[in-house]
Amino acid sequence: MKVLFVTGKLAEPSLRRVLAEMPPPFRYDVAVLKITVAALMTTSWIARSLTVPEGTDLVLIPGLCEGETAAVTDRVGVPVEKGPKDLRDIPRYFGRSADAREYGAWDIEIVAEINNAPRLTRDAVRREAERYRASGADLIDIGCTPGLEFPSLGDLVRELVDAGMRVSVDSLDPSEIRAAVEAGAELVLSVNGSNIEVAQALADRRAGGSARFVVIPDMGGGLDSLEPTVAKLQAWGVPFLIDPILEPIGMGFMASLERYATARRRWPAAEMLMGIGNLTELTAADSTGVNALLIAVCQELGIRTVLTTEVIPWARGAVREVDVARRLMHYAVTKHTVPKGVDERLVTVKDPVVLSYSEEELRALQAEITDPNFRIFADAETITVFNSERFVRGTDIQAIFAQLGVDDPAHAFYLGKELAKASLAVTLGKTYRQEGALAWGYLTPQDEVRSEHVRLTQRPARDQGSGTGDRGSGTT
Repeated sequence: MKVLFVTGKLAEPSLRRVLAEMPPPFRYDVAVLKITVAALMTTSWIARSLTVPEGTDLVLIPGLCEGETAAVTDRVGVPVEKGPKDLRDIPRYFGRSADAREYGAWDIEIVAEINNAPRLTRDAVRREAERYRASGADLIDIGCTPGLEFPSLGDLVRELVDAGMRVSVDSLDPSEIRAAVEAGAELVLSVNGSNIEVAQALADRRAGGSARFVVIPDMGGGLDSLEPTVAKLQAWGVPFLIDPILEPIGMGFMASLERYATARRRWPAAEMLMGIGNLTELTAADSTGVNALLIAVCQELGIRTVLTTEVIPWARGAVREVDVARRLMHYAVTKHTVPKGVDERLVTVKDPVVLSYSEEELRALQAEITDPNFRIFADAETITVFNSERFVRGTDIQAIFAQLGVDDPAHAFYLGKELAKASLAVTLGKTYRQEGALAWGYLTPQDEVRSEHVRLTQRPARDQGSGTGDRGSGTT
């Protein structure tokens, strides 16, 4: 394969250095177009300006280019892709490409619970259900409140089912279970020796067969208390899942994990469920890593249904996290590899890799620029700001700003915002990219509006009509 890398004048040295250090397992050329900052290219401009050598199999354009790649493909007749937003990420970009083609499958379904639904309005429940579904939930669980009547339960379940949602109900009350199942709920959490008769009464009463019932231990009982309930459901032909109950840390967490492993050995073919919210909601830690580990346990034990919720603030986004984790752990377990280097969306606070330039590289870059627009860079310890006349390095952003000689309010606001972001990147160990969003895994926002740096930065004194923008050479 032969790849043509498209770049601008400032980024050319950095791009060639990255490619030389890889080295890539393919042949390549570099096309340097007549533009200073590669990120300012658009796909329509590239289509008009680019000449592709014969024998090229792929054209890689800067990841920050505006426009659709089809505009270039149609013009040059060769497949075109947008590369990473930072050219220093090119080795990882190509290293992951083969794995990415086989990535994304999952076999764990997500049940997302709306807690204390009787206390919410119908509109509030519907909004939460829609949010959960958009986040990746397969079933919406209506959490009932013990001791609080829920006369509208059946109508609520019917409304969600009519909206195309799969619905479950979380209740031990036979009347609530009956109302929900008759309205279309397909999963019941939960049954044990105290209410098992409701499963028999509802068996085969719904079109397409009975709802599935989640079997939990009797109150105060251990794993053995599941046996009579499981036996009855099997005799009645009622589909079921087994949930030995995950206990919070400090309340028997490790022992409960052992119960899941024991249950899998005892019932090797049974469907199982784990209520992972018992850990994420009751552990004061970011839920991303907690969810990743719990889904890994489920994947290895063959637990194909998980129940989660997002009540506590630090667990907000748990459904999306589980959706990512189930794909990552399915890939790791089925491919017999570690869950690393394929999908990094669960790494939110600390970046997987911190990309930076040395002072020597930055001074070489400064020597190539002729305009007064400031470029901002950050590494693990230091922030660097420079234009054609000034080169400032430090850690105190107020001290850095004081040396820049900026008095225009709009320009000062722009630089203050970027310096604050660079300081945050240094503090947390993240890659900083001027005008680009910091990476927060699955929480990463879109990059800022491209034209902002053109509006806010200074113009060259000798030519008020020109401007190359503030972006540095961190893009191809």
